[in-house]
Formats: sequence, C-alpha cells, structure tokens
Amino acid sequence: MSNLEIAPPLPKSAPDSPTILLPAASAATPAPPEPAPVDKAADPDKTHHSHWLWLLVLLPVGLVLYLLWPTITGAKSAAAAKAAKGPAPIQVVAVAATQGNIGVYYTGLGAVTPLATVTVRTVVNGQLMSVNFKEGDLVQKGDPLIQIDPRPYQAVVTQVEGQLIRDQALLDNAHVDLTRYTALVATNAIPEQQLATQRALVTQDEGIVKNDQGLLDLAKLNVTYSRITAPVTGVVGLRLVDPGNIVQTGDANGMVVITQVQPISVIFSVGEDQLPPILQKIRAGQILTVDAWDRELKRQLASGTLSTIDNEIDPTTGTLKLRANFDNTNRALFPNQFVNARLLEQEKTGVTLLQSAAIQRNTSDTYVYLVKPDSTVTVRLIKIGTTEGDESEITSGLAPGDKVVMTGVDKLQEGSKVTLNTGGANAGSGVSGARATSGARGASQRTGAR
Repeated sequence: MSNLEIAPPLPKSAPDSPTILLPAASAATPAPPEPAPVDKAADPDKTHHSHWLWLLVLLPVGLVLYLLWPTITGAKSAAAAKAAKGPAPIQVVAVAATQGNIGVYYTGLGAVTPLATVTVRTVVNGQLMSVNFKEGDLVQKGDPLIQIDPRPYQAVVTQVEGQLIRDQALLDNAHVDLTRYTALVATNAIPEQQLATQRALVTQDEGIVKNDQGLLDLAKLNVTYSRITAPVTGVVGLRLVDPGNIVQTGDANGMVVITQVQPISVIFSVGEDQLPPILQKIRAGQILTVDAWDRELKRQLASGTLSTIDNEIDPTTGTLKLRANFDNTNRALFPNQFVNARLLEQEKTGVTLLQSAAIQRNTSDTYVYLVKPDSTVTVRLIKIGTTEGDESEITSGLAPGDKVVMTGVDKLQEGSKVTLNTGGANAGSGVSGARATSGARGASQRTGAR
C-alpha cells in the first residue's frame, strides 16, 4: 500500500486551490526541528551599537570632505581661470642691441720669422779657449761670445812689426840719399842717372813699407777675429762646439746660432681679392694694424704694423705674402711659431651690434625674436654686416636698445607671451655693452691657399 497521505482540506476561502499530495514522513527519519523565531525587539543593545558604528564611520568622511571642499573648488576655479587666460608665459633670456664700433679684419695663416738669423762661424783657425755665454741668453750686439787662442796671431803681429821697422829705416835712408844726390846733380858732381836710380829706390822702399803695414794690419785683424762677438742682438741657441776643440774656417755647422727676436716679424698670406683695399690704404699713407693670434684664435699674442708687401702673387694659391713687424717686448712670439695674423682693413663706428647667439636662421631668411613692450614676441627679419667674435653688425631690422630673445627660442612663435629672465638679460646686455665700448672689433674673414 502506498505511503501517501491525503492533505487536509484547504480553507474555504480558497476553494479553487489544487490539492497537493505530500509523501508521508518516514517513520525512521524524524523531521528536523524548526529554528526558533528571533524577536528583534527582544535585543535593543545590538541595534544601538550598530547606529554608533555607522556614526563613527561617516563622521571622519564628512570632516575630510569639509576640509577638502575649498581646495577642490579652488583648483576648479584656477583651472577655469587658466583656461580663460590662455597658455602660461614662456621664460626666456633676452639681450639688448647696442651701439658701438666693429672692425673689418682679413685673417691669414702665418709664421713668425726673425728679421735676422746669424750662424756664428770662426774666421781664423785655432783652439777654442772659452765660451762666454749661456744657452738661451739674450745677448746684445758686440757682447763677447767665444775666445780662440790668440797667441799665434800675436806672434805674427810682433814679427811683422819688426819687419816694418827695418823697411821703414831703409826708406828713411833712401830719402836722405835722394836729397844728397839732388844737390850734387845741381853742381854736376854726379850723373843724373844716379839720381834717377836713387829716386826709384825710394819708391821701391815706400812700397815695401806699405806692404809691411798691410801685413801688420792683417795680423792685428786675426788677433781681433780670435775674440768673437755677437754680430746682432738676439737669443743665443744651443752651443755647437765645446771649449778645447780646434775650430776651422771651413766648419759648415758653425759654433752657435743667434736669432733676433726684438723686433720680430710675421709673414702671412691674404687672398688676391683682398689686395686692392690694402694697397689703397698703403698708398694713402695709412699704417695698418696687424694682430697676431694663437693657433685656435683664442688668445692675442702681440700687436704690430704692416711693413712690407711681396712683389708678386703666387699663381698656384692666388695669395700674396705680407710681412708685419712686432716689438715683441714680452717675447710672446717665437721664431717659426704658427700664428693667425689679422689685418685691420677698416673700422666701423657707431653701428648697431647684437650678440650672434640671438640671431636665428632658416633656409631663406635671417631673423630674431623681438620682445615687444607688452611682453610678447614678434619675428623680425634682419640683415647682417660684419661679424667679429660673438658680436655681429645689424645693418637693418634693429635699433640700439631693442630686446631680442637669445635663449628659449625653441618654444616661441609669433605672438607668444614671454617672461624675461632679468639676470640673464642683464648679463647679456652687460657683455654686449662692454664689448661695444672696448674699441674696434673685426670681421674674421679667413683666407689661405685656394
């Protein structure tokens, strides 16, 4: 028989509800106990603690929102104001154009060339007794340098002097006889032939005495040559012969070399195209200044004047050699030293100058970023004349006092708002002003072998 039980009849309020047949509970498996219903109203302490917990969580959050609210609203206001004002000004360094002098220079490669270089050689043979100089000394003309043994030549002087005395006595005796014979011929005491012979003898003795005098002078000169002196004022080089050696007149190397260094010259070259203005100024009687600079054109060594122009142009290079003389009082120029010679051809006065670092270039134009009074920049086309060092002559486009951006141009465009770096601008203007008032400046126009 089935374990189905008939459900109890439903209430009358639901007559149409279907009848559900439930399986009968197994006698062996008891039904689980139903949980007792919890009465929330019966635990008021738990509800009270829950309210305080939420209050503790919400109170710090509200306090944080209260404190950050002005910052959030201020940032939004600043962003809105910044958006309304546009992009921030760009910080740049500006320099001012100045008025000053600048020179036009012709630059050529040159070498320091002494005005005199003398190799001291002996004129007489003998033993070198002493050396009276130190290597590298600056000696004056006439200072004693070397002493060669003079005794052999002094002996020759004594010998020739004795011979001269003897011959002079013979000459004097011949003169006495000539006087006597002249008186006797007047009285016809002797023939005239004897008088003529005596006259010839006197002339012969005069020749002998004259020859003896020449030999004596030569012997004395050899004694003088045994004492060698400096032929020019200059610097003595390394000694080539030591004391005790026998020196000969045929020695090719000599004994020492003296080089004149004060004054000294520089021989340099300029292009043939630069020759006409140089010749024009020389023919007008102008003295052209030449500055000698080191190999890297960073340090000026000396300043002198143009002295000589060569008489022909080198056809292989198209250049002409020029010589400039320098006092070289500080001995900054050394013989055979390589230098850059800069010839001042023209000096321009009262021109507008600008630091070359502020000049911008593209494929077609040369321009600058000019700072206007309203702190905005505009592109200004310029023309450059002479350039010397870190300054350039501006022939058009700028006037003295105009401020031009030197650094920070990579972010600029037409109408950009800028903020000037006062320290950098003043430093730049100070340098420019100092150079503008320091004298003539030059345009380095290099020339050389073509």
